[in-house]
Amino acid sequence: MGSRRCSGISLTCIVVTLFLVSSTTPTQAQLTPSFYDNSCPGALNTIRTVIRSAVSAERRMAASLIRLHFHDCFVQGCDASILLDDSSSITSEKNAPANKNSARGYEVIDKAKAQVENICPGVVSCADIVAVAARDASVAVGGPSWTVKLGRRDSTTASPDLANSDLPSFTASLDTLIGQFAKKGLSARDMVALSGSHTIGQASCLTFRGRIYDNSSDIDAGFASTRKRRCPTDASGDGNLAPLDLVTPNSFDNNYFKNLIQRKGLLHSDQVLFSGGSTDSIVTEYSKSPNTFKSDFASAMIKMGDINPLTGSLGEIRRLCSAVN
Repeated sequence: MGSRRCSGISLTCIVVTLFLVSSTTPTQAQLTPSFYDNSCPGALNTIRTVIRSAVSAERRMAASLIRLHFHDCFVQGCDASILLDDSSSITSEKNAPANKNSARGYEVIDKAKAQVENICPGVVSCADIVAVAARDASVAVGGPSWTVKLGRRDSTTASPDLANSDLPSFTASLDTLIGQFAKKGLSARDMVALSGSHTIGQASCLTFRGRIYDNSSDIDAGFASTRKRRCPTDASGDGNLAPLDLVTPNSFDNNYFKNLIQRKGLLHSDQVLFSGGSTDSIVTEYSKSPNTFKSDFASAMIKMGDINPLTGSLGEIRRLCSAVN
């Protein structure tokens, strides 16, 4: 606008100026469950079919897909940054210690993305597919369902540094875990509920060797002895897997919390949830009420899905989940 047309203060001048400023800055929108109702109405059914097939072929995949969503959202927010491969412009999060040789399910997300692209090219983000996949994976193994809010866009960056600092460690103390979750806007109760996803899935010997051999009083001796069979003291068994829940490893139930009360948490970061600290009462509550646990888990997953999403004109809709456009 020329100075002659805006030489004095006028309502018209202010309105036009504000419009020009707002039109040149990124816009943000709210996530909504109905985001793809018109632009890609078949998206959710397509994703669900892929996830059901993957979990049917390998029950462990349910835990992997839930964990993938968690490891995405805790680094830069829920933006599919964890899916990016190394490139000339990207240093991948996949090789961060918390993800390397443990984060998995990438090929399932890629398959879902490819099938959605076939029906609605360039519409559905990888970040939303990861979020929907976590919900569908939970349902596939008897876990709760929840309404997934949609409209996330994909990042054009990754952050292995944040993956190193923000993803909880299997050796973390209770105070550290509470602090890391609080940093993401999640309460201690959310943290305990989300940890309950360890009612399914497996862990490698490397992550629990120290716990089963340290002769501490916070682990059941018989449980430790059983775990030693496939986890030798040397590095030869680093990759050997053990179920996080020995009793019902493929069913999403509240047995994980019963295990903690019996000092049968496989990881140190599991057992600290019931170790004389502030979260003992939550563990006890969930051990007695599977419905309360499942309800709280669903609520916590919705909250986690709200961590710093890219919306509006921020980010992009990747054509391939493993690379920026």
